[in-house]
Amino acid sequence: MNAPFPDPAGPAIVNGLSVDVEDWFQVGAFENVIARGEWDSIKTRVEDNVYRVIDLFAEADVSATFFTLGWVARRHPNMIRRIVDAGHEIASHGYDHARVFTFTPREFAEDIRKAREIIEDCSGVRVTGYRAPSFSIDSRTPWAFAELAEQGYLYSSSVAPVVHDHYGWPEAPRFAFRPLPWSAMIEIPVTTAMLGGRRVAAGGGGFFRVLPYAFSRWAIRQVNRVDERPAVFYFHPWEVDPQQPRVGHAPLRSRFRHYTGLAKMAGKLRELVHEFRWGRMDMIAHREAARAEDLVLPASAQEIAA
Repeated sequence: MNAPFPDPAGPAIVNGLSVDVEDWFQVGAFENVIARGEWDSIKTRVEDNVYRVIDLFAEADVSATFFTLGWVARRHPNMIRRIVDAGHEIASHGYDHARVFTFTPREFAEDIRKAREIIEDCSGVRVTGYRAPSFSIDSRTPWAFAELAEQGYLYSSSVAPVVHDHYGWPEAPRFAFRPLPWSAMIEIPVTTAMLGGRRVAAGGGGFFRVLPYAFSRWAIRQVNRVDERPAVFYFHPWEVDPQQPRVGHAPLRSRFRHYTGLAKMAGKLRELVHEFRWGRMDMIAHREAARAEDLVLPASAQEIAA
């Protein structure tokens, strides 16, 4: 292994470590082949996988944020309490992984209210952070920020400022920004790096599993050293579970994205959490609030947000 980053000559930047807590059958890749009406009949694996993740974090003595579906929290309250007891932040991932652009503003407000109420009841702590399923706050849904702020959320980490076939808001800032002129709430986008003058996704998930570990090391070092900002990394509990069921009737691209690299994921994560410094997203939000820039929406998006 290369010498651990950061260099001892400079101050250590603490990066944001996050887990999107959903089960293997609730992912966007399978949303058109596994109906929500089937979920209750499928054996869940999320609890055992979350415990593996907690143990992996404990080995490295790091804390993280677990963005959790309300659907999952309702069925696994003991898991929620164990996350909190281990010193991690519990936050909201919405109720059942429906993407924000599938809601009206009123439906979205109910979704985040319902999820937060369940998670707080299970955990006994206040929920102040939110991540949209599949990073689905984008140029179509800037109105979602107002709903979050009105319900008292302090930060969101729901924007992927890249071009992608499933998500993305490439015009959004790469680092923390204030989406509302009347609220102190900030958005902390998932990490991107610059390669050949273009933004590339570098914040974890499938990119981390599929690409060599050296790519993530390079990207995080770029963000820490060149931009002097914390990276925001995410993954899912099902990604450390190579024995999970295979959905043979899913499209080939979906199967490739979901199953590639599962066997090596835990090992790569172990290297990542030992090589860099990591912390909870609420801590990152607190530190980044002072230098968050204001989001200036184009006229068309301003009309949508109004």
